[in-house]
Order: sequence, then C-alpha cells, then structure tokens
Amino acid sequence: MDLFSSPPPLAPPTSEGTRLSWLRLLRSYRVGTSTFYRLMAEHDGDAAAALAALPGIASAAGVPRYTTCSEERAAGELASGQRAGAVPVFIGQPEYPAALADLADAPPMLWAIGDPALASRPCIALVGARNASSIGRRMARTLAAGLGGADRVVVSGLARGIDAEAHAAALPTGTIAVVAGGVDVIYPRENADLTAQIAKHGLILSEMPVGMQPQARHFPRRNRIISGLSRAVVVVEAAAKSGSLITARDALDQGRDVMAVPGHPFDARASGCNLLIRDGAPLVRGVDDILAALGPTRPEPPLAADGHRPAPRPARAAAGASRNMRPPPRLNPASPASPVDEATIRDRILSLLGTVPLAEDQLLRDLALPGPSVAEELLALEMDGAVTRQPGGLLARSA
Repeated sequence: MDLFSSPPPLAPPTSEGTRLSWLRLLRSYRVGTSTFYRLMAEHDGDAAAALAALPGIASAAGVPRYTTCSEERAAGELASGQRAGAVPVFIGQPEYPAALADLADAPPMLWAIGDPALASRPCIALVGARNASSIGRRMARTLAAGLGGADRVVVSGLARGIDAEAHAAALPTGTIAVVAGGVDVIYPRENADLTAQIAKHGLILSEMPVGMQPQARHFPRRNRIISGLSRAVVVVEAAAKSGSLITARDALDQGRDVMAVPGHPFDARASGCNLLIRDGAPLVRGVDDILAALGPTRPEPPLAADGHRPAPRPARAAAGASRNMRPPPRLNPASPASPVDEATIRDRILSLLGTVPLAEDQLLRDLALPGPSVAEELLALEMDGAVTRQPGGLLARSA
C-alpha cells in the first residue's frame, strides 16, 4: 500500500461478530494502523480471514508461536467501553470524522464519549504549553470563545495549561478532547471536572484501549488525531522542543494550516511559536486573524459505508439522536485535592509569570489561592531575585 495514500475504502463492521474481529485484529501484537489496512486489503476487508492468516505471516517474519488477540480480551474491551458510556466508531461509519478518514494513518476505530456529531462541524485546534503563563492562558480562552462564536469547534488534547483553558472556554459552543490514554481515563487528575463536563457537553475521543493509562509514546500518536480533525492548528505557547510543535508538524504533513501566537523573545514558552512565525506561519493576534487566514469553511459530510459522502444530516437532529442513544458516561473519580504547600505556590507563581509584566491582581485571580499565602511567597521570590516588581503593581519573572 502506498504510504502516502488514504486508507482503502472499507465496509464498516455491521454485526457484533465483525466488530469483534476488527478489534481483535487491531489489538493483536505488532499490528499497527498500516499493518491493519494492509491485512484488510489483502483479505478483501475480511478481518476474520486476516486474523486466521496472521500467525503464518508472523512465523514467516521470524516471530514463532504467535497468537492473535483473543475473543475474550476484545469482548472485554467492548464491555468495558459500554460500562464507561463510550461507543466504538469504526472508519466508514457515518459517525466517523470525515476529516480523519482521508488520512493515510487514520485510526481504524475510535472510542467516543459524548456527541460524535461535533466532529462533522468545522474544527480548529488550539494547543500549547502545559506550564502556560497567565497571558497565554487568557489568550487561549479568548481565542476559544471567539472561535466558538464563529461556529467552530475547538479541538485540543485535554492537558493542563493551554489545552484545559481552550476546552473550558469552548464548552458552551463545542469542544473535542483527544486523549492519549483510554477514553475513560482521567489525565491529569486536576482536569477531572473538566473531563466530566466535556463528556456531557462535548466529545472525548481516543484510539487507545478502554482503561489504558497514557504513556509517553502515546502522545505523538494522539497529536496526529488532533491535527487531523482540524482545518488548522493554532499554537498559543510552546517551547522550541515540545509536543505542540509535533502537532504543528503533523498538521503540515496532513495539509492543514498552522498559525502561532507571538511571544516575548526572552520567554522560552514562546520560542516555538516565534520559530513557527519566522518560518512562515501566520501570526495570530486574535480570532479575526484565524478566520481571515482560513476564509469561509463548509463542513464535509461523513463517509458512508460505500466510501461516498451522503447529504449531511441537520446538526441539531444528529446531536439529539446521539444523545438519546448513548448511555451516561462513567469516568473514574478524581482523587481529593491535597493542601497546597509553599513550594507548590512558588512553582505556580513562576509558571504563570513570564518576562511580559503581569498585574498582581490578575495573578491572584489566576492562582485562586489565599492572598496572604501568595504575598508571602511573592516576597520570598523577590528576595531571591526570581521575580521583579515593576511600577504600577506589575510583576515579571526575572530574565
């Protein structure tokens, strides 16, 4: 199969047995996305036949005593997904995101909690630093709210920092969270409430097995889905070597637009954005810059089982139907909040401050901590030379 072509059209599974065979093939050892499509193409889209041939193929490749994913394991995952309120969405089904279906490495199956109809609307990804500054967080909120007001769905990765701010601001208008672990796994724990809100009002997607804890190697694969769903990726804050730049590179490889919010040259959290702008990415000062760069957009209808795009369904009716069909989501509860110690307060202050001055009252609002505790740690940071106080009640992180 040509590495740069889109996956061959596949008839999606329509029975419990074929769904089980698809999942068994996909979860078998050493069967990634490309191998899955190659095996399905070689066996005329018959996952059961591909499974039967797999041990012989593995043996010829020097992997003796190869066993495929068992029926019990695959059935257990389907049952776990159902208990969590998630539904499997297979490529070729109308609910499968049309933007993803054209990618060479489109996930053959996604787990979804929430409203799959959101993925059929025009999507824009907002990504950025986990240790985002206060200014970066406010920019993410402003952009997300503006995009929602322009009828765009905001896509991000449900990480702390920029991702969380973008999701929260876009909840009233539509947001999609693509997670690196199982669709039912809350990560990080501090986003437990936000995760529950997205499950109720938005959409959570993952290609990983239900219940899987996220690992470092999962995040780059997650990032390609974020960019693949989106017409464009906007980087709000990012270091020169960061996951956000991996998402930007994926977007360029997929033919998506990449834009960036500029930052102060002395702030390491802006270095990645400034590099993107230097290399030609449009500079974003506000939501109008994003919309002007993209021009008018029209959502594409999802692929039908025969590979063609049918007439789109009304979004309101589709959303209502999906809400009526899915069971209520069940997400793992968050652990109780622990007291914030002095070191944590200092770290949070430094994470929010950058070289661009920030008003002290804004810092206090962002921290949402008792004023006396913050004042004490701010004084200690000033004494250490880590924070500089400027006229007008402004604070900045020392260069």
